[in-house]
Amino acid sequence: MHQSLNNIEAESVISSLRSGVVPSRFVSSYSSENDFATRVSTRHFSSDSAQGKIRFVSGNWGSGKTHFLMRLREEAFSSNFLVSAVEIKAEETPFNKFEKVFYGIVRNITSATMYEKNLLQESIPFGRVLQEFLESQATFKSDKKGAFLELERSLMGISSIDIDFKRVVIQYWETFLDLENEISHFETRARLMQWFEGIGTPAQFRKDFRIQKTVNKENARLMLQSLANFIKWMGYPGLVILFDEAEMTHTTMRKSSLRQAHNNLLHLINEIHDAPGIVLVYATVPSFFTDPVHGIQIYGALSQRIGELPSMQPTPLQRVWNIDKIEFSLEEQLEVCNRILNLYKIAYAEEIEHLPDDPVLRMKISDLLRMRPKFSLLSSWRLAVTGTVQILDNSLEGLPIPEPKVQFEGILQAIQDDED
Repeated sequence: MHQSLNNIEAESVISSLRSGVVPSRFVSSYSSENDFATRVSTRHFSSDSAQGKIRFVSGNWGSGKTHFLMRLREEAFSSNFLVSAVEIKAEETPFNKFEKVFYGIVRNITSATMYEKNLLQESIPFGRVLQEFLESQATFKSDKKGAFLELERSLMGISSIDIDFKRVVIQYWETFLDLENEISHFETRARLMQWFEGIGTPAQFRKDFRIQKTVNKENARLMLQSLANFIKWMGYPGLVILFDEAEMTHTTMRKSSLRQAHNNLLHLINEIHDAPGIVLVYATVPSFFTDPVHGIQIYGALSQRIGELPSMQPTPLQRVWNIDKIEFSLEEQLEVCNRILNLYKIAYAEEIEHLPDDPVLRMKISDLLRMRPKFSLLSSWRLAVTGTVQILDNSLEGLPIPEPKVQFEGILQAIQDDED
């Protein structure tokens, strides 16, 4: 998703990089032109797939895993997919309770339009997606009531979508037909969205909305298929689900919970083909594949379905992408540094004379990268980005730029302090 940034947007990206975090938008603005996410997009986001897909990402801390996932999100939006980015956490979305994972998926569904309008932090993003679709149909028909009735007839005729799923969506859309009681409609919308999050009892939903059941552990995986079919029915090519196992939950689970998590993952792999348009990416750390106590090795059927962690650079058609093995050439890293320099020129347009030109920056970053030992735990990517931001910040403030060895040791120590 390439676009020109204004000074506020450029400064927001720089602010995130300065803090050592991946920005929520415009990650492509400082990525290399033909990065791995671009190649994945060409293979997996460019066609109207009738079957779902699942891929696994392995990367150590600081390897650029989050950056890669956010680049995938941008590429998916560029292809008009909906995207749900979900952190797998022990309490909120444990994989041994797939109904909670489903709640997390729906809770985080966003659209390309929301990305462009900076609405990714909406309290009920999936509700915004539903509203966008209704309004687009109403604009096309020039009649919101007529568009609603036609959508209702069409949706209720789709047998591959759960009946209660359809009823929730239809009643949600219905609240937008009457604009005089917006406060009560706002409350109704919130309650209907709670159905997707497992909040409320079947009795409450039967009484208030004529809905017979809620999402639970028995039907959560089937509801994912309904979600996939619904998104295709709306006309989107599909849904990209980005799972990020942020807390290494597989190492903290009890044995019984871990077994159930592995079972759920195995079922998901076996059933993903029945979820059209779903592209599911599960990102984790190498121990997920190699740990003999907590990793997938303890469950032969799952290990066999996923496969081993490759020891080579990833290719899009592989089942497992080992991004630790991605090799960035010096030229690619310097390209990224130059892109960050361009962001500074946009964000601080009135102070360009204080910034080094590209050849000077390339020389300084090249010297810094030479300080990194070959097998350092600090990735060259992270070193190049962090070093570039430091050099450009110092230039703006009129401060001296440390010698490469001093700068490398300072960056390494700062990162270690943050992780401690």
